[in-house]
Amino acid sequence: MPLHVPPAPAPALRSVLTALGSPTAVREARTPSLRAAPGPVTPDLPLPVHVLERNTAAGATTRLSGWRFLIRSGDRAVAAAESMLTPDGWAFSHFFEGPYIASTELALRQAEAAAQPYQPRLLSVPELYMLTLWLHGDPAADGASGAPLATDLLVPLAPAPPGIAAHRPYRAADLLPMLTLRTTAPSPLLGPPDPVGPAHADSPAA
Repeated sequence: MPLHVPPAPAPALRSVLTALGSPTAVREARTPSLRAAPGPVTPDLPLPVHVLERNTAAGATTRLSGWRFLIRSGDRAVAAAESMLTPDGWAFSHFFEGPYIASTELALRQAEAAAQPYQPRLLSVPELYMLTLWLHGDPAADGASGAPLATDLLVPLAPAPPGIAAHRPYRAADLLPMLTLRTTAPSPLLGPPDPVGPAHADSPAA
């Protein structure tokens, strides 16, 4: 069943296209694959990135942090680009590469085989350094808003936190309580998790 990819805001797409057209932006990006890509590169598969802000027994709430585009050279993704919402509107944030790109492509291919239509999104859990493909059960919904429905599927991308299987679809009603236990019970040795997330480009949104 084809996925129903939500349309990205036109200014978000324009910000990425402008960055791709800037030799300075591409040259200074920490993405060797993008700099070395032969021929033209194009943004593809825009996905809204939501951050899990509150996750309790009463329900979960999320915040839209940006739109992420896979950057293709020919038939393969060589990097990704993200646009973020600022007080002045949508603006280019950064290019990056790393394991989440291939993992996102694999999860999307797997989701295409599902019997039910879904709207793909990304859900970030910064406290666990975790990113999931969020398959929303309402394909016609506004991709920029809403919280996971109990029957939505969450597919952890690799690398996933220990004890959580990457590329295994979990019902939101099953996975979110597991995440609650992990985010509210920090290790006695490590203390509370860093709410900002890891300091590298290929990471869940903070």
